[in-house]
Amino acid sequence: MSQLRTTLVQANQRWEDPAENRRLLEEMLGDLNSDSTDLIVLPEMFATGFTMNSRAMAEPMAESATVAWLVEQAQERGCVVTGSVAVVEDGNYYNRLVWAWPDGSLTCYDKRHLFRMAGEHKRYAMGESREVVTLKGFRILLTVCYDLRFPVWLRQRPAAGEHFEYDAMLCVANWPAARRHPWRVLLQARAVENLCPVIGVNRVGEDANGMAYSGDSMLVDVKGEALIDEPRDQPFVRTGVLDLDEVRAFREKFPAWQDADRFSILERADQQEGA
Repeated sequence: MSQLRTTLVQANQRWEDPAENRRLLEEMLGDLNSDSTDLIVLPEMFATGFTMNSRAMAEPMAESATVAWLVEQAQERGCVVTGSVAVVEDGNYYNRLVWAWPDGSLTCYDKRHLFRMAGEHKRYAMGESREVVTLKGFRILLTVCYDLRFPVWLRQRPAAGEHFEYDAMLCVANWPAARRHPWRVLLQARAVENLCPVIGVNRVGEDANGMAYSGDSMLVDVKGEALIDEPRDQPFVRTGVLDLDEVRAFREKFPAWQDADRFSILERADQQEGA
């Protein structure tokens, strides 16, 4: 039986203060380690808040103190630690989900769908590829915030001879309280339509722009039902367990995948401005 112990970290981020955010998160994590979890998930842009000040706040990828901290946490705790970070690499700025392995290696996913209502598409470059990682037998699709609204990008696209591309989906976010209903509904919808659990981690508190965040971080099972769903507005660290045998059994019992449409994604024509 393959189980994935997943820890959701719902935090109140300090605005554009990476050192303080790292300190506060380390305090929240306490002595959490591989004895109790396999995966620790932090919010989107956990070191800065959802800042559009990319030129000042993005850290050079090769020298990033925040990325180095993620690696350090993963190595010391013996589990994967992940969250998104504003980085700059080869002259381009990215909202990059960094997946830090305990052996010190990294897997990265650059956010594909940039939130134009905040001007993110003018301050960061668009990601060009999907990323699926494998942990404890679970193949996990990595996504960031606004990606959640685009079901075609997130749809199961198995290779020839396979029924599923991934077994769980992960979404880290800074999703405002004013739109908390869509956040919650979309987490569950992505689980239902893709026959996979969804891990959704958001922040709480208020940022420097006066934007409030209610959290609503959730661990959703393969049927779209919440395994973790804490009261709104409260920071928390909570671990839930996903069972791959249960996922496979439900897929066999309810094989909606057999009626799925085949499709391909065309490249987007509207390339990002000023990235």
